Amino acid sequence: MKQKMIFMLTYNDKTVSNAIEVFNQCKDLPVECWGFKNVGLPVEKMKKLVMNMKEAKKTTFLEVVTYNEKSCFDAAKLALECQFDYFTGSLYFESVHNLLKDKPIKYFPFCGKVSGSPSVLEGSIQEIIDEAKLMEEKGVDGFDLLAYRYVEDAEKLAQQFIEAINIPVVLAGSIGSFDRLDKVKQFDPWGFTIGSAFFDKKFVKSGSFKEQIIRVLSYMD
Repeated sequence: MKQKMIFMLTYNDKTVSNAIEVFNQCKDLPVECWGFKNVGLPVEKMKKLVMNMKEAKKTTFLEVVTYNEKSCFDAAKLALECQFDYFTGSLYFESVHNLLKDKPIKYFPFCGKVSGSPSVLEGSIQEIIDEAKLMEEKGVDGFDLLAYRYVEDAEKLAQQFIEAINIPVVLAGSIGSFDRLDKVKQFDPWGFTIGSAFFDKKFVKSGSFKEQIIRVLSYMD
């Protein structure tokens, strides 16, 4: 399976202020999936960016790094208002799930003990998997797994989690090297995100955001 590469217009868990400009410079690339966070841009600019992405025939992802029920619920309402295709991140809450059910949007929550910004993942691997299986039974569409934000063995978590779960898994956070891209190929998740690494020029020294994407596309092929 070819993993979905989700390119995030974010840096340190915030949408970059020039996200619309950066996307417009890159929208001609053969990249289907684009996303950003619910912080960093005013709502009207978020709506404009989603509209630009949809006009370019892209699939859109809102990733939310927030942890209490009200903020997660408000972020889910925002995702619906902006007409995102996927709502990813946030802790799982029944109220959020119920809001998103039967709507034209997919729900990929975090699992495990997630806190902080940039986020950190804690808990034993078995605890994280067990929690995910409960959410899977409740009907979530997939998971946003912060494998490389895990405080213990990130790669062991990624491998065991993907093997244990029967719905899509996105590996999110801190994929910023060719070695980690090799691991993504090995683990074969449904998808993975890259954001800050492009702005830090991790793949092409002194290269533009667009050049970073082109290099990763070539490498993953």
